[in-house]
Amino acid sequence: LVVVSQPAPPPVSIMSKLDQELVVQAIDNMLKYASGETILVDGEEKKGKTRGFVETVELQISLKNYDPSKDKRFNGTIRLRHPTRPKLSFCVLGNEKHCQEARELGAKEGYSVDAKSEDDLKKLNKNKKLVKRTLAKKYDMFLASQKLSKKVPRIIGPGLNRAGKMPIPVPEADAIQPKVDELISTVKFQMKKVLCLNAAIGHVGLSAEDIRQNVTLAINFLVSLLKKNWQNVKA
Repeated sequence: LVVVSQPAPPPVSIMSKLDQELVVQAIDNMLKYASGETILVDGEEKKGKTRGFVETVELQISLKNYDPSKDKRFNGTIRLRHPTRPKLSFCVLGNEKHCQEARELGAKEGYSVDAKSEDDLKKLNKNKKLVKRTLAKKYDMFLASQKLSKKVPRIIGPGLNRAGKMPIPVPEADAIQPKVDELISTVKFQMKKVLCLNAAIGHVGLSAEDIRQNVTLAINFLVSLLKKNWQNVKA
């Protein structure tokens, strides 16, 4: 298993095998369709549909000449330039400072952040159903003040761990917002048993140029993880 993590990149480089003209056209059609406009697909007119929510833009890539049972599997993350999942819901399990920051952040437009103190967690009394309903199922991700993060399993039991949502530790002196901003802009590519990978790389609320930048960075990063780079990309 090869694990790679990459921070926010420098200015976008277009040095890849991506046909940028084709990418721009595809993004333009996608945004028009999402806004209800009519677009041309293979010479046929398709009437767009508007949704009652912000639609996610997902990148799907098929691989070739890759054998998951023999070749090294990879697990890589990269922070893109623009938010990929604006509706991601967070719960901060924190000290007084972090809880206050989380509540203030949650009141801002574009953020879904809640907070629970150590006392709030103790009130759950390790009740599995309560932990599942009020924490594990309610929020997408968890952050925790570093000192409290070590106590969480002991206070509420293994519920978050079993749900694959163990809290990400945040140093006591660090602010909450930079970590949240990082997580809503981060994508992960993980090679498993299938040759098709997908990841949320934006949403229709972004501009066409913002989406193009995210697409370019995400694809180039994924290609860098492959043993033969672009030769392993099928479509």
